[in-house]
Amino acid sequence: MIPIYIYPATAEWPDLARRVETSDSDISARVEQILSSVRAGGDRAVREIAAEIEGRASGDQGVSEAGVADSEVGLAVSEAEFVQSEGAVSGELKDAVAAAVRNIRLFHEAQRLVNVDVETSPGVRCVQRSVPIQRVGLYVPGGTAPLVSTVLMLAVPARVAGCPEVVMCTPAGPDGSVAPAVLFAARFCGVDRVFKIGGAQAIAAMAFGTESVPRVDKIFGPGNRYVTRAKQLVNVADCAVDMPAGPSEVLVLADSSARPDFVAADMLSQAEHGADSQAVLVCDSADFASAVNCHIESQLAALSRRELAEKSLAGSRAIVLETRDQMIDFANLYAAEHLIIQMVDPWLVAEQITAAGSIFIGGFSPESAGDYASGTNHTLPTSGWARSVSGVNLDSFVRKITLQELSEAGLRSLAPVITTLADAEGLDAHAAAVKIRLQ
Repeated sequence: MIPIYIYPATAEWPDLARRVETSDSDISARVEQILSSVRAGGDRAVREIAAEIEGRASGDQGVSEAGVADSEVGLAVSEAEFVQSEGAVSGELKDAVAAAVRNIRLFHEAQRLVNVDVETSPGVRCVQRSVPIQRVGLYVPGGTAPLVSTVLMLAVPARVAGCPEVVMCTPAGPDGSVAPAVLFAARFCGVDRVFKIGGAQAIAAMAFGTESVPRVDKIFGPGNRYVTRAKQLVNVADCAVDMPAGPSEVLVLADSSARPDFVAADMLSQAEHGADSQAVLVCDSADFASAVNCHIESQLAALSRRELAEKSLAGSRAIVLETRDQMIDFANLYAAEHLIIQMVDPWLVAEQITAAGSIFIGGFSPESAGDYASGTNHTLPTSGWARSVSGVNLDSFVRKITLQELSEAGLRSLAPVITTLADAEGLDAHAAAVKIRLQ
């Protein structure tokens, strides 16, 4: 059962919008140590760290499901392992992957923007063109579930954007193998190389490069607190990353038109991600909040990941507010990764939302649709970052380069503006670079 807060004062809202708080001081020190070790030691350090964390000898004791020892194939997934994964995946799953990829590709292809080419003044031409990032690194967590959908959400837009090289890191299991479904999805989506590396050491390997893993230009993908901290640290000076990210979250806006069993299912689908995930209900009736609680309790009993969901629900809550405008204001304050709107006229509500990663409209739009197959991307900002950061989209995989060409007449017409501003800043050489051309 999640706690219910009835008509809290606006002064209490910031506390109610807080995420599950964890101390990362010990994590930061460990991650910094991992990054330093991989930067200095390359593949050897990666193996040693994996051995320490996962309890296997460093890369020479595990045997993949294809029957190939890690020591023979190194950190990279071998062709034999890709072939084995193809045979291990059911036809039903292959069809599901293909259908999801089709929708994801269609939505991201629609995001292509035409290049900008404009004459800002007579004889002054300014151009902007998009250039794909040359080498991107994708991180796909292993953890408690093989995240096939994350492969699709990252690899498909990378290929649509035209990135020439796409590499991926994902942790191996105790036997040294990667989940066949993950490998099948990677090959299906055109990932060039996959490395059996997880955690902060995977981020380090892609950010710095090792003997096996190429240094990438930008890293994408979710992960635990170690992975998140590693991305934050390498982003300071070594490698771009997709966005700040933390534990997953959902906020549901619901009025009397919503079905409490649907809302309960949406909250549980988020809660099963992990103990530090958060599900928040904002509604206009204490009776409705209680009904959702009853459905959460009954549906929870059937979940295979019940224990994780229960821990998540301990940090979740329901908030009852008096007016529709208050509900919208709270949603904008919270800035949810996933925002579900089950209210009368939901599109009108959505028009007033200014902070959310992805919005799900109406009773038949569960978060699961966006997580897997509707076509939108599920790699989204969390922890309130949706106020200032977008989720992964086609633009995430490209850079914008501007170009300009001035004719002599164009420079003459603009010269007084340039030289006046340069003189105001005390930058004589800037002004001189114009004057020398016009003498």
